Amino acid sequence: MSVSKNAIMGNGVSIGENAIIENDVVIGNNVTIGHNVVILSGVRIGDYVTICDGTILGRSPLKASTSATTRLKVLPPLEIKKGVTIGSGCIIYKGSVIDENVFIGDLATVREEVEIGKNTIIGRGVAIENQTKIGSYVKIETEAYITAMSVVEDHCFIAPEVSFSNDNYLGRTQERFKHFKGPTLKKGARIGVNATILPGITIGEEAVVAAGAVVTKNVPARVVVAGVPAKYLKDVPEDQLLDKGGN
Repeated sequence: MSVSKNAIMGNGVSIGENAIIENDVVIGNNVTIGHNVVILSGVRIGDYVTICDGTILGRSPLKASTSATTRLKVLPPLEIKKGVTIGSGCIIYKGSVIDENVFIGDLATVREEVEIGKNTIIGRGVAIENQTKIGSYVKIETEAYITAMSVVEDHCFIAPEVSFSNDNYLGRTQERFKHFKGPTLKKGARIGVNATILPGITIGEEAVVAAGAVVTKNVPARVVVAGVPAKYLKDVPEDQLLDKGGN
């Protein structure tokens, strides 16, 4: 175990074997840190946080020579607020903010400049790319891919293996650099397993995208779309709406 003398530790902190805690780290009270955890310089951790084995917190981004969305710049510290649980083998980058009572499953990756709202669940192996905003009370299930520059508002549901995209030019031509934009899911939207959402698409409030659909156009609020390409199927049943008791 290697803990910097400059790290600030609260009361009741438990640290596992081979953990590394660098300079200028602040850790709150009653935090549990597993074996082989690496907490890099500048990370801020609130009270009652659990960090499981083999996780890395506060990583700096690397930039490939052809990357269109990664920006190398000075980033603020990673901030993890009260009551967060982070599974094993996760990587969470600098410049992100994880709000209270978020759960992040094993092997998930959260890139830089990401915001995750309170009481949100991020499933096993989920990848959330940079400059993305995730709201509160959201559920993103196993191995979903949330591309850079996406917005997911409160109370959304994203099923396993869903894929977002942000580049209509598929990596070709300089024109693509002007148009990068991930999807936007408005409040209460739900996406079925293995659906694909194309760049810049807006899914309206409480709309539903059926399993396996490919969404190529904006989806109005409170409708169900299905198919390839996705088309209107029916309205969302009244009893599934948030203001009617749906959850």
